[in-house]
Amino acid sequence: MVEALKDLGEIIADALGDALVSSKIEFDELCIVVRGAEIARVLTYLRDDVNCQFKQLVDICGADYPEREKRFDVVYNLLSMTHNRRIRVKVETSGATGDDVPSVVPVFSTAGWFEREAWDMYGIFFVGNPDLRRLLTDYGFEGHPLRKDFPLTGFVEMRYDEEQKRVVYEPVQLTQDFRNFDFLSPWEGPAPLPGDEKATDDGEGA
Repeated sequence: MVEALKDLGEIIADALGDALVSSKIEFDELCIVVRGAEIARVLTYLRDDVNCQFKQLVDICGADYPEREKRFDVVYNLLSMTHNRRIRVKVETSGATGDDVPSVVPVFSTAGWFEREAWDMYGIFFVGNPDLRRLLTDYGFEGHPLRKDFPLTGFVEMRYDEEQKRVVYEPVQLTQDFRNFDFLSPWEGPAPLPGDEKATDDGEGA
């Protein structure tokens, strides 16, 4: 399996040339990083080449690494039913205007929904997507929930107001302060638990 993936990696590297940034085998899958501007050409090659035939786009997802200059990865997971193998294709982007990722809807029509989800969750803009709207959050939602700098509580909360007979948005109001967890098991905590007196020499149940 590993040797076959290495051979496939060499074939892909020869075909893609400068479009390929890096290639390695992870978790028994070939993973390649390509230049964002070339993603449509790369996926077309992987779909149509006789050695690849990755004709199914399983998913497009994002990952956020705030410490990097190009903080986002756009990950394309492809499947070849013919060769019974998968490949993971990654594109790095800063998410800023001018560093947008081209849409691959012309290559895989199912990419439209996946790109909408990545836009909604991470704010990654896909140039050429015919319907780039929010998918999982509401139309008036602010921000992108899967970014590492997005607050865990969000910015607003939604509820149905009986007096106004409609859904209203209000700033988040925490009902209690954040709690400090020491991540110790109950048996390692500083205070005895109810019932511990039974295990002591002077306890009534000793």
